[in-house]
Amino acid sequence: MFKSALCDMIGIKYPIIQGGMAWVADSSLAAAVSNAGGLGLIAGANAPVDYIRDEIRKTKALTDKPFGVNIMLLSDNAEALAKLVCEEGVKVVTTGAGNPGKYIEMWKAHGIIVIPVVPSVALAKRMERTGADAVVAEGCESGGHIGELTTMSLVPQVVSAVNIPVIAAGGVGDGRGVAAAFMLGAQGVQVGTRFLVADECNIHENYKQKVLDAGDIDTVVTGRATGHPVRILRNKLARQFQLLEKNGAAAEEYEELGRGRLPKAVREGDTDFGSVMAGQIAGLVNKKQSCKEIVEEMFTEAEAVIKKFV
Repeated sequence: MFKSALCDMIGIKYPIIQGGMAWVADSSLAAAVSNAGGLGLIAGANAPVDYIRDEIRKTKALTDKPFGVNIMLLSDNAEALAKLVCEEGVKVVTTGAGNPGKYIEMWKAHGIIVIPVVPSVALAKRMERTGADAVVAEGCESGGHIGELTTMSLVPQVVSAVNIPVIAAGGVGDGRGVAAAFMLGAQGVQVGTRFLVADECNIHENYKQKVLDAGDIDTVVTGRATGHPVRILRNKLARQFQLLEKNGAAAEEYEELGRGRLPKAVREGDTDFGSVMAGQIAGLVNKKQSCKEIVEEMFTEAEAVIKKFV
């Protein structure tokens, strides 16, 4: 029922992309999602190029299915990673935090499918003009760096504005979310928070438990004053960020407080002073499963929801 243009474009069974979560999305998670029938992603973030090369090669050893790499365009390593994906024959590139226009011709010459993440109609239209194959319309319900519009508002407007496939992200954590995304006109979904508790996700168990314990109002947006807001789970670090905002702190103080906080949560398991990025859908995430179980359960639920109305 949910086979779409996205499936045909990439060669996947289910129209679902795993979020390119920095410090989280490695070869283990990417390969597991791809083997489950979706599209797994390796997060480029600010990781050393040789590390990402190794992760790409590990993923190839773990799956013969398509997978991709997420490149954050504001990262110091963006240009090197843009070339690396060509050298390594990566099937798909997703991008965030900028315009990938200067790389698209090179990527297309290497047969790479380009899917930028966008927070607005204007950027979606620009990406289509520069040659993107699809876009991820990401609402502010997402974990990590966010825009201003909600998924419910953003997705249908982007769908109406472009002719390429639109993938909905932000607040999708079960089959109801998948069904809703398709009703809004999306051709697929991108999911991050639900995969944080996947068996194949290598984050610290403390991080996973923090997500499992979260309720519906347990996320907070930090750093709005800097122009680069980030959604995380409430903890002592979040309160420190809120205090900076209350006191009108300079951007440098935010940067200093935030430096190294994500790996502190992901690798060290510090859920008090680490940046525990998760979306608002965390309140629905209440069990650990394999990536295969997550993907199949979501689409089985989605089909059951749709059948109630047809």
